[in-house]
Amino acid sequence: MGLRVAAVIVSTSFLLGILFTHWIADSRTLWQATFTEADIRAAAAYYSIFASLPVSMAWVMIGIASIGAAALWASLNDGNTGNIMFDGASLFLYGCTFAVYGWSVVPSLNEVFKKPFIPSNSVEVPLSESVKQPTIDLASSHLVCSVALTGVLVLQAGRWWAEGEEKFEAEEEERNYRRSLRLDSSPRRRRTVESDTEEDHSVPTTRSNGLRKSISSRRNKEERNGKIPPTSSRYRKLS
Repeated sequence: MGLRVAAVIVSTSFLLGILFTHWIADSRTLWQATFTEADIRAAAAYYSIFASLPVSMAWVMIGIASIGAAALWASLNDGNTGNIMFDGASLFLYGCTFAVYGWSVVPSLNEVFKKPFIPSNSVEVPLSESVKQPTIDLASSHLVCSVALTGVLVLQAGRWWAEGEEKFEAEEEERNYRRSLRLDSSPRRRRTVESDTEEDHSVPTTRSNGLRKSISSRRNKEERNGKIPPTSSRYRKLS
């Protein structure tokens, strides 16, 4: 379990680190109320360099992302309630990240920025709309992916907190159970239980003795008044 959680956190943090490096370009277009054409040129130049990276670097990113997704899937198959809730939501966010990056970021990098493209720094040469809009869209897509991966880390932290609370409650119940066993097995507790048992048994005996005395006195009174024959004569008649 710990190895799988570590794989998820490490792979997610690696992917977030890659997305945060794009802040160099995205901060010029997405996080400004107004941006100039020079900002778009700088962002487009950055993405053209990023798109020209070797293919092996792209496979490294795919491999690390696959490790995180496989760890989440393996943890989800355990069937525990916490795994289904936290890891299921994390896997959903992973899927959203893959979908946005695969259907929005990768096509833009391949179709627009991977071709020999060096934006001119001259203001007199305007940028075409085929470059401006993809540059702005890339910043938006990176933001969506960053939020989704941050949600994965938050869910894993929430899962760690929930498991810690459950473990604490289980340990507290175990301590209370052992404390009750020690109290029940102590000599003082046994003497208290025995005395309580003797008192419980003595109450019915006292009541029954009082009932017998009451019946005997009533019978003697009726014999003296002549309402019933004495006990010895009754026995003689029956015999």
